[in-house]
Amino acid sequence: MAQSLSNVLVHIIFSTKDRRPLLGDLILRAAMHRYLGAVSVRLDCPVVRVGGVDDHVHLLARQGRTITVAEWVKELKRASSQWAKTQGASLWGFQWQAGYGAFSVSQSLSGKVERYIGQQEEHHGQWDFQTEFRQLLEAHGVAYDERYVWD
Repeated sequence: MAQSLSNVLVHIIFSTKDRRPLLGDLILRAAMHRYLGAVSVRLDCPVVRVGGVDDHVHLLARQGRTITVAEWVKELKRASSQWAKTQGASLWGFQWQAGYGAFSVSQSLSGKVERYIGQQEEHHGQWDFQTEFRQLLEAHGVAYDERYVWD
């Protein structure tokens, strides 16, 4: 086969450092989501959906053929942190948590994940980020040690 083709959908989640509610302003949050989407596209990882609430973000995107998930997330965080720090004095110390979650998504379930990301405000009326993240880890069969998940 002469051409390399793929469709690897990944649901990526990461939080602000210490889960600080730095994205509470809805205009700023929407701008952050757009910025994350633009960075992902620049990395040849087309975005399906970006969403989140005041302390974390979710991205559903197609992983590019030449980038690892770790490189992808590192650049998303680096570029968006730099951008956030230009958005006003209250964000000069903006940081993302050190870790992240990345979960594979089948094409047949991508619509469900897209809706899930779009309904973050409703979800977080019921549970916090840590509860949500634990549920996702367990649903995807990811073994974890509670002592090392949070920073």
